Amino acid sequence: MAFMLLASLAVAAMNACVRHVSGELHPFEIAFFRSLFGLAVLAPILIRLGFAPFRTRKLHVHAVRGALIAASMMTGFWGLSLVPLAKFTALFFSAPLFGTVLAWIALREKVRFPRLVALAVGFAGTLIILRPGGSGFDPGTVLAVMAAALWGVGMIVIKVLARTESNVTITVYVYLFVTPIAFVAALGFWQTPTIEQLAWLALIGAFGTTVHMSLAQAFRDADVTAVLPLEFTKLIWASAIGFAAFAEIPDLWTWVGGGVIFSSAAFIAHHERPGGPGGTSGRDGA
Repeated sequence: MAFMLLASLAVAAMNACVRHVSGELHPFEIAFFRSLFGLAVLAPILIRLGFAPFRTRKLHVHAVRGALIAASMMTGFWGLSLVPLAKFTALFFSAPLFGTVLAWIALREKVRFPRLVALAVGFAGTLIILRPGGSGFDPGTVLAVMAAALWGVGMIVIKVLARTESNVTITVYVYLFVTPIAFVAALGFWQTPTIEQLAWLALIGAFGTTVHMSLAQAFRDADVTAVLPLEFTKLIWASAIGFAAFAEIPDLWTWVGGGVIFSSAAFIAHHERPGGPGGTSGRDGA
């Protein structure tokens, strides 16, 4: 639970840093340095493990995931430059919902009635925040939803890769593909960072790595359904940091919609857990 809290705080802090730097650097360039510094953090692990993490028979699948994560990161960072931190965080809770829909369509996973209800509720939560036709609907929210959708699709690709690939292999290849993709996208908006900006970019990379490591440890130490509810603290952290750093005050609909979306995603995780009402037991499932 402590590691999940740390991961949630690190996500909010990373997004706040992105929001700060995006006033001076283009979001695509920020995405490039985020990936570059993330790869640099992995360097000591790769030196110790040697060539082993690079062995794969699914390079094409890694490439697809890299493209998805690159698109999600660049779209998300762009959205972060336009909308309040809390609103972006609330909308990003919808990522597992998009992943569930894709798993249903692409992987032919069974979707039982309770799961369908949860998806409908989650979609309703997204509409509460967006309020089509109202003041909540703007380009930044569209970008945030697009980033969540792309991330959700990327989560399904991870599920495919995890059948045969190690966590280190999955992580290193996403950085190897995201870094050049983001670099090419950033060339048209390139501005050489100052020393101070590089420090912020390095901090973004450090927070990002903290997220990955903390989540991995949290899921290793406890059941996903035991720690997942604490992910909602991201909205609390984002609201607090947004108020302190940018004088942002999330409206009521952000809290209501974020709560509805998160409750839906948490229900799906609980219902579909191994041994759960809609999941598989260790004896039955792969």
